[in-house]
Amino acid sequence: MSLAATRTQRIGLAAWAALLVLQALWYALYPPVSIPTWVALALSVPPLLLPLLSLPNVTRALLWVGILALFYFCHGVSEAWSSTSDRWLAWIEIALTLLLIGTLGVGVRRRS
Repeated sequence: MSLAATRTQRIGLAAWAALLVLQALWYALYPPVSIPTWVALALSVPPLLLPLLSLPNVTRALLWVGILALFYFCHGVSEAWSSTSDRWLAWIEIALTLLLIGTLGVGVRRRS
C-alpha cells in the first residue's frame, strides 16, 4: 500500500501522532520524581518513532504502532490507578491507545 491512506488509517495515524505529542506534554507538565526527565522521554518517545521506518506501507506502520500501543495502554492504566495529579493525561493515553487498536481492528478484512 502506498502513502494514500483510508479514512480509518488516517484516524489511526492521527491517534499515533497525538500519542507521541502526549508523551512529550506529559513529561513537560509533570516531570518524573525518581528519574531525570530526559530518561523518561528517551524511554517513551523513541518506540513511537520506530514505525516511521515502515511508513511508506501505512498498514504495516499502524500494525507496529498497534503492537507498541499495548505498552502505552498498560502505562495509562497504571498511571490512572495510582496517580492523582496527572490522571487526566492517563485517561487520554488510554483513549488514544484504544482508538489506535480499534482502527487496526476495523481495517482487518476477511479473505474469502
